[in-house]
Amino acid sequence: MKESLKIGICFGLTSGVITTLGLLIGLNASTHLKSIVIGGILTIAVADAFSDALGIHLAEESKNHNSERHIWESTITTFLTKFFCALTFIIPVIFFTLETAVIINIVWGLLLLSALSFYLAKSGNNKPSKVIFEHLSIAIIVIAIAHIIGDWINKTFS
Repeated sequence: MKESLKIGICFGLTSGVITTLGLLIGLNASTHLKSIVIGGILTIAVADAFSDALGIHLAEESKNHNSERHIWESTITTFLTKFFCALTFIIPVIFFTLETAVIINIVWGLLLLSALSFYLAKSGNNKPSKVIFEHLSIAIIVIAIAHIIGDWINKTFS
């Protein structure tokens, strides 16, 4: 796989999972409203996808050795991966109760991260279980913190 595409997919998928799950969990814990959760996911899909794409664009430009094509491939791939990854989290919210959708989305997000981590471990000749454990641990910490913050907001401002 081209390095520019790998950068965009890895960054976009990781950010898409972690950011969207964190937002979804936090908004659910604080509001328990489907419309708010869907609005948050759509906002992440658009605003954060553009933000991440610009961040990758600037990071790749700052290396001063990448071609303009490489930079734009990384930028566009980051945007598209983050955008479509985030949108996948809306599907369970539309078709299930919010509580069920949250569980489905946690499983979905952890599966996506596991698959990406497995691919990265294998391509880098690393032990997959170690890489998967490391990445899932970070995701679970984000989920826990987002839930705690959402609960706090619900109790403090309701």
